[in-house]
Formats: sequence, C-alpha cells, structure tokens
Amino acid sequence: METRVDQARADRGAGFDPEAIAPLLLQWYDAHARRLPWRKLPDEGMQDPYRVWLSEVMLQQTTVAAVGPYFERFTQRWPTVDDLAAADDADVMAAWAGLGYYARARNLLACARAVAGRGGVFPDSEEGLRQLPGLGEYTAAAVAAIAFGRRAVVVDANVERVVARLFAIDEPLPAGKAAIRFSAGQVTPEARAGDFAQAMMDLGATICTARSPRCVLCPLRTHCRGLVEGSPERLPIKAAKKAKPVRAGRAYWIEREGRVLLVRRPGRGMLGGMRALPDDGWSAKGDGVHALAGEWREGGMVRHGFTHFDLELQLMLCLPSQAVNLPEGEWWPVEEIEAAGLPTVFAKAARLAIAERTD
Repeated sequence: METRVDQARADRGAGFDPEAIAPLLLQWYDAHARRLPWRKLPDEGMQDPYRVWLSEVMLQQTTVAAVGPYFERFTQRWPTVDDLAAADDADVMAAWAGLGYYARARNLLACARAVAGRGGVFPDSEEGLRQLPGLGEYTAAAVAAIAFGRRAVVVDANVERVVARLFAIDEPLPAGKAAIRFSAGQVTPEARAGDFAQAMMDLGATICTARSPRCVLCPLRTHCRGLVEGSPERLPIKAAKKAKPVRAGRAYWIEREGRVLLVRRPGRGMLGGMRALPDDGWSAKGDGVHALAGEWREGGMVRHGFTHFDLELQLMLCLPSQAVNLPEGEWWPVEEIEAAGLPTVFAKAARLAIAERTD
C-alpha cells in the first residue's frame, strides 16, 4: 500500500518543485517577520543561542503571548546561560510558575549547567545539542537552525499545519507526522535555514491558522494543494481525542498569624520541587487518599486541566482553634503569596482561600 511518504516522494517527479517554496517564503518573511523578544530580524545579525534555546523551551505547549513576559523576566534576572546555571533551583522553579509542564524547568537548569560546564558555549550542531539534558529532536533542530544557521528540519505545530496543507497530507495524526516531516525536509533550504524555520512558524501563526486561514494573503497559495482541493482548513486531520480521566483531591489552607503553611513537593514527579499547599496525595494515576487529620471547613472547588487528566481540587480551610499534625514546610506571609511561585493549580486554590477567608 502506498503511504503518504511514498506520495510525497512521487510528487517530486510530478511537476511539483519544492525549491520554489523557500524563496517565496523568505521574501515574505523579510517583509513580515514578527518582532519577538528572543528574535533578531533578518538584517539584525546573528541570533543569541541562549535566548533561542530559552525561548524554544518556554514555547513548548505554550503560546507566544504567554511566554513573552516570562522570557523578559528570566533574561533580566539571568541574562546569560552561566547566570542561569548558577541560579538556585527554588528561584527558577518559582519564576517558572504559571508556564506549566514543570519538568521543563528542571531540564532547563540541568541543560544550563551542562552548557556552563562547556565554558558557556552551546554545541552548534543537532547531534551535539541532542546530547544536552532535555533537548529533544525539535528543540535541537530549532536551535541548530535558528542560532547557528545549520540546515535542520524544524517541525512544530505551526509548521506541521502549513506542510500538511501545502502537500495535502490527509493521513490522520499522529501517523501522518512521518509524511509531514519528510515533506518539510523537501522544502527546507541549505541557506538561511533559521530564517526559513521562523518564516514557517510565522506563516502558521498569522496566516495559515488552524481556523479560517487567510489564503488570499499567503505567499505559497499558488503551490498549496490543500487550497487547490478546496478545504485547507480541514488539514491536518487529527485523531479524535480520548476523554481525560477526572481525579479528585484536597488542598489544605492552614493559616496562623497572617502566614500560610507551604510545603515543598518532591523533586521528582508532578510539579516536582515546587512550593505548594499541603494536599492529600492526588496524582495523574488516582484520587487523593492521605487526608490531613484535624477539623476543617470545606471551601470552594478548583478545577484545573493537566495534559493527561483533569483535577477537581477541594479547598479545605483549617479552623483556627484546631491543632493539626502538620507536615514540614515554611510559613509564608499571606500578603506575599504571589511571590511564592505556586504552580497554577495551587495559585488558584490560594486565591480562592484568600477570597473565602475575607467573606
């Protein structure tokens, strides 16, 4: 049976010229490139590998709009990879709070320290970058292309969408990823590989959008098979999502003399190494089971979505007169709770507790 990869290969002999794509796209990018905090525009010189790497790690599973303020704060506080390598783990985790996928923050520190051990110099090839902690196929390719000008096939969600439409690849994801990557390789140029990768990202983010693509403005419209077929917005085809399980847990607000008890979560596992409210041991695998002894008043409910499950977190407030067998932790001033760097789910619970205690 012929696969989509086979079809993409066959296209090369059927009048489709992949070499026409890069010049058109780069010409468009020179005129329309987005100005982003971590990016130098085509006429502004070489990119800073540290800033490229940091932005790519932050952007995983997160939007450009959300990342911008975090990136600015990180680079003001830790302007070089050596500065980040020397940072305290707790400070970095707190600064990361709200970006989610907290294993990325731990990998960020591990990678920064590995680069610092190399004299603060990043490897300049995909192969070398893949040897660093936490750098997978995509991030290594992106840094190699954007920071060092290496030819690398860079495929994020935006590029995936552009290529699926350009080649009319209708094999459902994730199986269709192989064909998309192969086809992306057909249009990736040797020269200006970093600009090309960023141009593809910008095209997907601003014109070849998931809904209502603005095909009339697209520099590649005369080459787009998805447009010729009349329904580019249907591509790429995604497999139906499985319903996520719902887990139940409790978070405990224990306040004394204007301070609330925060604990440090274990270094490994969900939200590892971060400050949090005490809880009952909920996890991706099951509901919480380790209730804290004591007399509690039931507060509101916090609902939060993780990648593989949704959580319903019941807020429990300690009655002031009731002694509780407390876990080890630190007493944090309530008025400074925003500075504690709580992960989003616990930050929601803290805001709810503060509102309910003042009702």
